[in-house]
Amino acid sequence: MSENDIDNPYPETVEIEITDSIDLHSFQPKDVKRVVEAYLTEARIKGYKFVRIIHGKGIGVQREMVRKLLTEKEFVKAFKSGDEFSGSSGATVVEFKD
Repeated sequence: MSENDIDNPYPETVEIEITDSIDLHSFQPKDVKRVVEAYLTEARIKGYKFVRIIHGKGIGVQREMVRKLLTEKEFVKAFKSGDEFSGSSGATVVEFKD
């Protein structure tokens, strides 16, 4: 067991149900990129055409991290801020290519 494992209060992998929305507030900032990448892959497998990534408004660090990642994914057709009913600037709505 490494030193990191001793300090980890959650040593077991947690499975999260894949829906058309994910809220990043419950993840550590250092894990956000990995979580979003895994989420996008699984959401496509589930057949979603649109998904919503809730990153919060704050000063925009997570929003920019998420959007930079989205520009790098060939399967992303478009993305934009949510409308007033789906999180506005605190969420990004993603459309996948067919």
